[in-house]
Amino acid sequence: METVLIFASVLSPIILALVELVKKTVKVPKNLIPLVSLLIGLLIGAAAYPFTDLELVLRLWSGGLAGLTATGLFEIGKNRNTRKKKNP
Repeated sequence: METVLIFASVLSPIILALVELVKKTVKVPKNLIPLVSLLIGLLIGAAAYPFTDLELVLRLWSGGLAGLTATGLFEIGKNRNTRKKKNP
């Protein structure tokens, strides 16, 4: 379990960057962004075969967790910055 969380921590910034790239290039409804992030996480987790010796299921779990984490962290940071600008 510890290895899955470490791998998810490594994947999270990569997935965040890819989700932002998708958001900038393709018009995606806001309510589908977590699903897009999850799918990108699963794809990156599965594609990370040469970089880790984890089984496929564990890589998929790591990718899914990283995808959802990346979206959540981005939204928290975005909302926090918006709140600071409104309340000087």
